[in-house]
Amino acid sequence: MDTAQTTLRDAARNRGTAFTRAERAGLGLTGRLPSAVETLDEQAARAYAQLTKKPDDLAKYIYLDALHDRNEVLYFKLLLDHLAELLPVVYDPTIGDAIEQWSTDYRQSRAVYLSIDRIEDVRASFESLDLGPDDVDLVVVSDAQEILGIGDWGVNGTDIAVGKLAVYTAAAGVHPGRVVAVNLDVGTDNEALLNDPAYLGNRHARVTGAAYDRLIDTYLSTVSDLFPKALLHFEDFGPSNARRILVDNAHTYRVFNDDMQDTGAIVLASVISALKVTGGTFADQRLVVFGAGTAGTGMADQIAAAMVRAGASEEKARSQVWLIDRDGLVTDDMDGLPDYQAAYARPAAEVKDWGGGTVDLLTTVRHVRPTILIGTSTVHGAFTRDVVEALAAGVDRPILLPLSNPTSRIEVMPGDALDWSKGAALVAVGIPVDPVERDGTTYTIGQANNALLYPGLGLGVIVSGAARVTDGMLFAAADAVAGQVDVSSPGASLLPPVENLRASSATVAVAVARAAADEGVATVRHDNLVQAVQDAMWQPEYGRDTAASGRR
Repeated sequence: MDTAQTTLRDAARNRGTAFTRAERAGLGLTGRLPSAVETLDEQAARAYAQLTKKPDDLAKYIYLDALHDRNEVLYFKLLLDHLAELLPVVYDPTIGDAIEQWSTDYRQSRAVYLSIDRIEDVRASFESLDLGPDDVDLVVVSDAQEILGIGDWGVNGTDIAVGKLAVYTAAAGVHPGRVVAVNLDVGTDNEALLNDPAYLGNRHARVTGAAYDRLIDTYLSTVSDLFPKALLHFEDFGPSNARRILVDNAHTYRVFNDDMQDTGAIVLASVISALKVTGGTFADQRLVVFGAGTAGTGMADQIAAAMVRAGASEEKARSQVWLIDRDGLVTDDMDGLPDYQAAYARPAAEVKDWGGGTVDLLTTVRHVRPTILIGTSTVHGAFTRDVVEALAAGVDRPILLPLSNPTSRIEVMPGDALDWSKGAALVAVGIPVDPVERDGTTYTIGQANNALLYPGLGLGVIVSGAARVTDGMLFAAADAVAGQVDVSSPGASLLPPVENLRASSATVAVAVARAAADEGVATVRHDNLVQAVQDAMWQPEYGRDTAASGRR
């Protein structure tokens, strides 16, 4: 039987001072709250005033986390009212600081923890949620090996999954009671954590090989069996596992890898916008990616797929991609190439007359004359004046995407890129930057923020019941993002701002659901897809479902 205390401690049901007098009487809350009965707007105004008094973003993160634990509707109301301002607080970059201190600052958990030392507990762990096959739309899982550029953080990386789900709800209205966050605790190679008395995870090195694969297989089969309608989102897996897991399971399970597919798709959106300026087609592009890790090759995969959609053969598409890693241009005579690079390895004979030895970025740009140059290297200043001038000398309007973040790691600042290219470069970046003034033109620099795409993609999968995530659905999502900007004016941004994420996510969701139907993977049909998306978007309001339970 519910008591006043359990009601006030249930974040999905608690309304705090917004409970009416009748509700207080009916729920046994008489005398447990101040006399005033407030609206949700009044509560949100007070919460925002409290938030703004916090001394820094980490303190704001902790405040919001506590609010999330206390009153879920109020938390998302506050987030939605100030979405552009608070996204960097509840997720990247502030969440990186929170993760580093997670074990020390541990308060409570809203995740499922699956230990590689107890694989037999996987089913029981999910069954403890007491959720049925129709109760879950989305599961975000991470093994926290490659967190936001800060590396391996073991169980401390739990809030990556929690934070990602918060963005899904705030940006696209995915119901917060129908999602699950999962941490795969396979150990950690972070010696500072292993020797930290406060660390809450498994105290051993990361387990790899057959045992790791058995945990992944058990996770996928179990969660798909228990929650057959859920999209299974993979986040921040290391390069040795991310692409392999996706490729091995994409046709069996409803899986999605944010670091590869979403990052690639948001870059695809930037290129779609840029091609409206240059007048070219994907089939004509030559792509150089500097930083050939999981994210960089994921971008190459998406752009190569777009080349094929535009009429190129798969072989031709791969031949128009050049990857550069720490050892220089990736060539087929290199030993031990990971599988995600091998597909794009250039024939060694092709570059034997390029100067001998390691083929660096500048040499590659001069010989390839790329139409698109992407940076995911985290090497600050890697796109030097010589590189940018060589890029601009090769094509009239080069597409230049230095995407590493934070600012201390970006390959080139937009102002320098525009100066060195004499205003010719079409630029988008991975960090928020101010507009650039040059020769009387204001250049608005778009931010390749994944939040522009993945929330709407997830909502589109949920609405359509898509059996899997296809390249066509990813392209549709990218095209929908690009369609939200007008690039006809000089200096126009290649990407929309994040201020209108709800509307943007709805637009993306409709495009994704339509593509799922066109490609034959949709399992749910709607007479009016636009209305179906609107109906599916949860709103932070005190309604009947919130008072009764956290689920629809």
